[in-house]
Amino acid sequence: MPKICYDHDELRRLKANAGRLKIIQQANAIIAEYQAQGFDLTLRQLYYQFVSRDFIPNQQKEYKKLGEVLLAGRMAGLVDWNAIIDRTRNLVDLSHWDSPAQIVEAVAAQFRVDLWGSQPNRVEVWVEKDAAIGVVMGVCQQLDVPYFSCRGYTSVSEIWAAAQRLKRYQKLGQEPIILHFGDHDPSGIDMTRDITDRLATFGLPLDVRRLALNMDQVEQYEPPPNPAKETDSRHAGYLRLYGDESWELDALEPAVLAALIRKEVESIRDDGEWQRAIRRQKAGRAELAAISENYHEVQEHVTDNGWVQPVDDNDEEE
Repeated sequence: MPKICYDHDELRRLKANAGRLKIIQQANAIIAEYQAQGFDLTLRQLYYQFVSRDFIPNQQKEYKKLGEVLLAGRMAGLVDWNAIIDRTRNLVDLSHWDSPAQIVEAVAAQFRVDLWGSQPNRVEVWVEKDAAIGVVMGVCQQLDVPYFSCRGYTSVSEIWAAAQRLKRYQKLGQEPIILHFGDHDPSGIDMTRDITDRLATFGLPLDVRRLALNMDQVEQYEPPPNPAKETDSRHAGYLRLYGDESWELDALEPAVLAALIRKEVESIRDDGEWQRAIRRQKAGRAELAAISENYHEVQEHVTDNGWVQPVDDNDEEE
């Protein structure tokens, strides 16, 4: 866990400021708690943990202050640089290998059959924004369920592409089901309706299930409220149904969101078919592992038969 000091003057200032040191200590405790559960956090998610624990009030100036203190803490080597992530900016790179044996060893553990290939249904998880991807990713990968960040209202290009993909499942005799997660605010509530309607426009009337954030969850978990945006064109309708408060999906505990997905997916899938697919996957992994462990014999067989020529790094290029 890298805590690297890049600014010793900042470290001295923080050590002299008991209030800021306390915020850093509280942040580190929350971070450790979530890392132990296998979750990472965005700044926004960490902020909502501060609010829900009554460390700070739910105000924009407090969010800004928390960001400033954590930046100082990271620069001073008091906060792990890996602890707070930005899900919107990521480097894309290709994998590289030193030898064929190395990649065979790696893919042995990565070999997957389509665990949903023989299921009567096909499930996808769609979330309103990137911040929730890190929360749903772990459980979705465990359940072999695709997941997707809509980034607000889903673009027409992505909706059309989704419709074509989901139609292919229907042709295979499977019924697609979308599990949707969004904020409980005028637009966030409407996004579930929008997905349903636009998929229908492209010839795919579909079961779109809004798993969160719903009012019963707001009442149960009591996430910190925000004023519903009066500038939102859907504000008047929302006000009549829910009042003038709104709630962000980020404010729910990551473990709660993961449990919602797991419970719903497990209620949808056929466990008998699932276990048969798991057994096929284990057999494939065992076969690849055996090839990896005995790769030198495979290599000798290939070269002895002249199927490939061994490479000598000292050979000059022709």
